[in-house]
Amino acid sequence: MPLQLTEIERVKTISKEDFYTNFVKKQKPVVVEQLTADWPAYKKWNLNYIKEIAGDKIVPLYDDRPVSYKDGFNEAHANMKMADYVDLLNSKPTNFRIFLYNLMQEVPVLKKDFLWPDIGLRLIKQLPMLFFGGENSKVFMHFDIDYSNILHFHFHGTKRCVLFAPEQTPYLYKVPFSLISREDINFDTPDFNKFPALKQAKGYVTELKHGEMLYMPEGYWHYMKYLTPGFSMSLRAFPRSIVKLSKAAYNVFIMRHIDNFMKKRKGQKWIDYKNDKAISTTNKNLTK
Repeated sequence: MPLQLTEIERVKTISKEDFYTNFVKKQKPVVVEQLTADWPAYKKWNLNYIKEIAGDKIVPLYDDRPVSYKDGFNEAHANMKMADYVDLLNSKPTNFRIFLYNLMQEVPVLKKDFLWPDIGLRLIKQLPMLFFGGENSKVFMHFDIDYSNILHFHFHGTKRCVLFAPEQTPYLYKVPFSLISREDINFDTPDFNKFPALKQAKGYVTELKHGEMLYMPEGYWHYMKYLTPGFSMSLRAFPRSIVKLSKAAYNVFIMRHIDNFMKKRKGQKWIDYKNDKAISTTNKNLTK
């Protein structure tokens, strides 16, 4: 039995008014297939181009190892020259990924390759983040700490994206004081015997191709799998509601520090406690 997933609506192009009315206001995801068609990036951005212009930069890499009490917040697992990393991506599957990396700060010429879309969101100009991954690498199910509206542009290859609205959180085995679900859940082929609440979760799915943009509304859970080597860019806009802004502030200024404090004080016992709590809390929802 697979997850209950509906294909995300797709449009070739969209007006600012339609995008805001039908998707932002309704907090509904959509894929816009040709939003980048007039960008220089549409023709230029591939892995070899990144290697050419940023090959000497040292980049932080992350793999799919479980969260450890020894890890700092977003602490990298390894570092590598971008040229070597691109060679690795092109040569074989790898779990190493780059995420939340402002490569444009290191290589400003990249800023000339894309346009800030006039699409009804007040985008944060300081944060054009890039994400890279190898074939079959996965980004665990999570939501973003700041509850932003996200425009996620994919380049070079194909990426599978699974989304759940915040209302589905009771069925996703959310780890307390964290932004993630249980890391041992395989969202490609979930074990419903071990995680029965997932049978009730209703989400969305799509496969992003080169140049396509996925709109992810505020606080949406997302799981990404690189079906081929590739990379993406995210542009962000702050949440529109006071409630979600308050949740974002709590995550940034309170929750994150509580979690770091408890990891230092309790070590692995704190990680184990949170994972156990994710099971017990979520399974209670099966009886409601």
